[in-house]
Amino acid sequence: MQQLEQVRGLIVCQRKEWGEILSGFETRNKYVVLDEFGQELYLAMEEGGSFLVRSFLKALRPFEIVLLTLAQQPVLRIHRPFRFYFHQVQVRDAAGQILGTIKRRFSVLRRRYDVLDDQGRMIYELFGPLLHPWTFEIRRGEEQYGKITKRWSGVGKEMFTDADNFGVEWPCDWPAGIKALFLGAVFLIDFMYFENVNKNR
Repeated sequence: MQQLEQVRGLIVCQRKEWGEILSGFETRNKYVVLDEFGQELYLAMEEGGSFLVRSFLKALRPFEIVLLTLAQQPVLRIHRPFRFYFHQVQVRDAAGQILGTIKRRFSVLRRRYDVLDDQGRMIYELFGPLLHPWTFEIRRGEEQYGKITKRWSGVGKEMFTDADNFGVEWPCDWPAGIKALFLGAVFLIDFMYFENVNKNR
């Protein structure tokens, strides 16, 4: 995770294959992760999961996403168990050590997630403002430290697929382990709020 130490933000771009675009059948998600200058740092891909699970559960499906260097070395694993409502992901490093968990908090109108460290202690919050549905602010108390934002993917992607681009910003001097937690949060947010939006229009 050394590459995360010096970056103040990342761009996560979902990759769609033409077979999925034309057929409409859900395949395993794939992503490329870029630094703020557009240089590729990592690849990410969904592992496991049957075709039936992807077809019927769609965005609610459990997943395991592995983050790889460009040399195909694993860096992170993001695991999401099946949940109807209190959705969460657990982020682990390449050695299997837990870095933390992102967990949905009960809220009627607001989109709130607790960001927990490896001991289960709340260290930050992800807060989705009601009037900004494409933005999640990284907060501690009333202070904002960064944000996760869905970005415009271009007319072709937005019209024909549910492929999305996300930006995540944080203080440059944060530890790589904390940055990794919010990178993991991007995948949960993608599944929860944007995975099947365009297909259902």
